Amino acid sequence: MIRSLAAACTFSNVSAVNVSKKSAPHPLTARPRASKRAAGLALSVAVAAAAALPAGPAAALPRDEKPAVSTTPGAPGKPANDPPPSDMSKVGGDQLGQAGTQARLGAGAPVLPKDVTARSWIVADAESGQVLASHNAHWRLPPASTLKMLFADTVLPKFPRDQQYTVTPADLAGLGPGSSMVGVKPNLPYSVHDLWLGVFLRSGNDAVHVLSSMNGGVPKTVKDMQDRADELQALDTRVVSPDGYDMPGQVSSAYDLTLFARSGLQNKDFREYCATATAKFPGAEGKDKKRETQEIQNTNRLLTGDFGLSPYKGIAGVKNGNTTNAGATFTGVAERGGKVLLVTVMHPESAESQAVYKEAARLLDWGFAANGKVTPVGELVPPKSATTGTGAGSTQGGTKNRRGQEAAAAKGESGGAGVALAIAGGALVLVAGAVFLINRRWPLRKR
Repeated sequence: MIRSLAAACTFSNVSAVNVSKKSAPHPLTARPRASKRAAGLALSVAVAAAAALPAGPAAALPRDEKPAVSTTPGAPGKPANDPPPSDMSKVGGDQLGQAGTQARLGAGAPVLPKDVTARSWIVADAESGQVLASHNAHWRLPPASTLKMLFADTVLPKFPRDQQYTVTPADLAGLGPGSSMVGVKPNLPYSVHDLWLGVFLRSGNDAVHVLSSMNGGVPKTVKDMQDRADELQALDTRVVSPDGYDMPGQVSSAYDLTLFARSGLQNKDFREYCATATAKFPGAEGKDKKRETQEIQNTNRLLTGDFGLSPYKGIAGVKNGNTTNAGATFTGVAERGGKVLLVTVMHPESAESQAVYKEAARLLDWGFAANGKVTPVGELVPPKSATTGTGAGSTQGGTKNRRGQEAAAAKGESGGAGVALAIAGGALVLVAGAVFLINRRWPLRKR
């Protein structure tokens, strides 16, 4: 049995601004109330007509294949005091490449909360892709288990959820010391559905390695993830391990993690897993050869509460992570009053308990209060295939074709015309007492 608080979610450039901040009321006060409307009511949606969207900022820049020396925190157990680099990526807009807090507050806009200590963060509109505010958005930092969002976006569509797979000892080889586990046992069968619950709820590296074996092995999966990151224009990301385990050279950014979440949330299974609060997971066989089950709970504290927190009102996922090297990381999506926001927080430096969740909640509170009162500082760019017509997730044309697209965009050939794509056959779903429509928009570049 699975308990889910949510099952789905929907879906520009100036000089740097140092924003003065005031205290915000504590965001984690009320538990979500159950809606009286049933979740999962079927609804057919026609494909929307062409719609004008805000002008797209600078397109993706070529990846720097040299290791990022000054952008990775120190060795495990050592404090990370290095400053953000001065030459960060400008994907999504020039202002996003600048160090420090970036925001353009209009009349009546609330000031940003002062008690946010994350080294990097971003608040974005999940539907339009507009970045409402950011702080070192393209700083390349270790992502911890939030990288599992890219793993899921890459691998989840490949296997039907009811497919059965018998785990071998070799599938579980190579797990890093101290890895988070869901408890996958060798020589026993598991459904793909069970394995994904292990990935999302318990951040199980063992489940990740089994799914990677099904996908052809860890090296192939790492390559597939890197290709997917490139397709999403997440050029701050370098994948070394599919589970996010600390590895030399493995980095991502708040901007890229937000791209992964936005892409993954287009998949209904992704939405279901990241919004599941508790579930039953198969264990070992008993003496009577019957499988035992254990209850697992999602480690996303804004979804489930616990440790002094209450579930965040409107939360619908997505993924948390924590390692010695990366510190705490978190990407979340929430909805209020028809507005859907994405927030990513990387490595808060506060000693406050559960700081990554509290800071994410404060930024979400600010984003909802600032709706319509700020000028975007950038945007979440669309996948490359959305601008070339090669199909979702396609990388046809190779590096030469991609570089040609990037060069064209650098010459100013990106424009503001776009097409709003509604998913045909959407659903009304329960999300912490709020019901909203699955939707997707990819702003298209002028040809």
